[in-house]
Amino acid sequence: MSLHLFDTASRSVREFHPVRNGTASIYVCGPTPQGPPHIGHVRGALNYDVLRRWLTHQGLAVTLVRNVTDIDDKILAKAGQHDTPWWAWSARFEREFDDAYTTLGMLPASIAPRATGHVTQMIDLMRTLIDRGHAYAAAGDVYFDVRSYPEYGALSGQRLDEVQQGESAAEGKRDPRDFTLWKGARPGEPAWPTPWGPGRPGWHLECSAMALTYLGSEFDVHGGGLDLVFPHHENELAQSRAAGHGFTRFWMHNGIVGMAGEKMSKSLGNVVSIPEMVRKVRPQELRYYLVAPHYRSEIQYSPDALAESVRAYQRIESFVQRVAGRTGSVEPGEVGPEFTAALDDDLGTPAALATVHTTVRAGFTALDSGDEAAARSAASAVRAQMSVLGLDPVTWSGSSSTVDNSMSAALDVLVGELLEQRQQARATRDFAAADTIRDRLLAAGITVEDTPDGPQWTFKDS
Repeated sequence: MSLHLFDTASRSVREFHPVRNGTASIYVCGPTPQGPPHIGHVRGALNYDVLRRWLTHQGLAVTLVRNVTDIDDKILAKAGQHDTPWWAWSARFEREFDDAYTTLGMLPASIAPRATGHVTQMIDLMRTLIDRGHAYAAAGDVYFDVRSYPEYGALSGQRLDEVQQGESAAEGKRDPRDFTLWKGARPGEPAWPTPWGPGRPGWHLECSAMALTYLGSEFDVHGGGLDLVFPHHENELAQSRAAGHGFTRFWMHNGIVGMAGEKMSKSLGNVVSIPEMVRKVRPQELRYYLVAPHYRSEIQYSPDALAESVRAYQRIESFVQRVAGRTGSVEPGEVGPEFTAALDDDLGTPAALATVHTTVRAGFTALDSGDEAAARSAASAVRAQMSVLGLDPVTWSGSSSTVDNSMSAALDVLVGELLEQRQQARATRDFAAADTIRDRLLAAGITVEDTPDGPQWTFKDS
């Protein structure tokens, strides 16, 4: 393989070599289901879905674990505010996350383990850390001793004397920099028995326990949002290495989604939910919008940027449909060396999509010149490329649309024929005939835009 990925730990792009030949193992920090999912939540999951698809395309058998933090301070608080059992609140929004993942065309995780189902593994990990002198119990809680691990701070670049865990002071905690592995039982809260007293998991402990359970002592990639580097991933790394595990070879972090320069979050009230978004655009268009930027870049949401992504996706879709309407169904072919080079360079989706659009442009030119063989070849490559990104227009042809999908392909063929007549009229400088065709389409509610990829049509009110 020639895949190279940026590793947060080494702060460099490194060549990817799997721990075990023929396989790839990925752990992705999944949702804390305290409320409905928004585009900031799913952006990262989509990025790692593309990584998984690319590794699979390269011939690897991929195991992707995406956990569910189903017990958490915020879940308990929200459930209490709504007089709902914590488990019912968590389960409700876990289903909404699953629906969002499915709506946006993500492959199902190999397993989606819940924190509450892995307390036994967490107890084993804590016992190991205590035995090795890296953790201690105090007043029913269990803490990781940060000073016992000399490499603490290496992932995030934190200086030990500047570390702030964001945790409140507690009885028996030796150092404010120590972080909680296990929270002792509190009145009215759920609790599980341990050798150090009843309680519930700390956030950091659960991810290490689940990653090690399903992927082994050493695995290939640990992914999550850039906002998780500290303290979550720093603490995961420290407790896992201190327990004697190699843990992950690559730390990958996707950029956040913001609005008006702020991170999108429920606490700020600036979220854009998935159900709201798919009432505005089709799921595949939203997916395109979220995977088109490089995964490490920040996305500042705006309706204009979303609309541009919609137009870009529709140009690709229109091309594939027009070729199929002219020459019959088109099967996916080879992705091509330029597309391969783009994704092998740290999952470069912007360059990969630039290759797609170049192929589409050449395909439209071939269609306009009557070279159906070249157009079919281009469409075959486009289908293969878009399939790797989870965006193949043919696969998505059954999704909801402005018009009924059973009519969509036929409508595109009919409009495409009129546009070809218009192109021929313009080529012979019969501008009156070209304008007449454009006016007929406009009267039918269809606008035409002349682009570098050829004329594109959309519904006037879309």
